[in-house]
Amino acid sequence: MSINYSTKGLELIELYKQMAQQGYETRDGAHIENAFSDFELQHYRIQLKTIISFFETKSLLDYGSGGSNWNLKGFHDNGQSAKEYFNLETVKKYDPARGLDERSKVDAVICFDVLEHIHILDVCKVIRDLFDHAGKLLVINVACYSAAALLPNGENAHITVRQPLWWKGVVDTISIDYPDVFVYLMCSVGWRNTQSFSIWSSQEWREHAGFEVKDSFYE
Repeated sequence: MSINYSTKGLELIELYKQMAQQGYETRDGAHIENAFSDFELQHYRIQLKTIISFFETKSLLDYGSGGSNWNLKGFHDNGQSAKEYFNLETVKKYDPARGLDERSKVDAVICFDVLEHIHILDVCKVIRDLFDHAGKLLVINVACYSAAALLPNGENAHITVRQPLWWKGVVDTISIDYPDVFVYLMCSVGWRNTQSFSIWSSQEWREHAGFEVKDSFYE
């Protein structure tokens, strides 16, 4: 269950622990007390509701959950919590910066604004861990731009900033080993500016009549 993080990765986790406990500084000099407390997927709830319902998802793992509260009322306009809104029976969390580790095999794994915080040496390890825990569906949202937040050492908190097609290529390659898992990849190229790829599974490539597999690019 544990990830064999690189030395750089382990050092980063300690920095993120410090930020979670003490807050962080921003590029414009402000101090943010409640670090990583936004429930980012709330802004994508309508499209995710359709996808999560289609795959008949009952159990979910919030990978890199931060301060997200799935039981808090008011996630949706009708007052429902996120757990109620998505009609989930079980929600588990994983966030090493907060000492949370409820990882287990679930129907769907949701990973929002996490991979850009992972050192490049550990990106493939973490993505494989995402797939390892997903029974049906993996949803990833990754930021492709620099953050306002700074690490305690003064570096930008988004330490692995790459273009959307770079992330698509990495996830594509790893998905080959997980044909039963469908993937929905969203890449944010700016604040609330997201480019999404069509949902795919490598099983489609195995069953394709020919040999040429073309990329779907963006939806």
